[in-house]
Amino acid sequence: MKKFMQFAKDESGATAIEYGLIAAGIAVAIITAVNTVGTDLDAMFKAVSADLK
Repeated sequence: MKKFMQFAKDESGATAIEYGLIAAGIAVAIITAVNTVGTDLDAMFKAVSADLK
């Protein structure tokens, strides 16, 4: 019973999971931002290319 109580009070794994979720959220935000900027740049380069023709 004593081992079970120690296991129930241990929060070190929960902290690691929280940091993992935060890192995953940041990664999703970065990927979304890069895709958006890439799409905007592609449209801008196509417009410049069309104007030069």
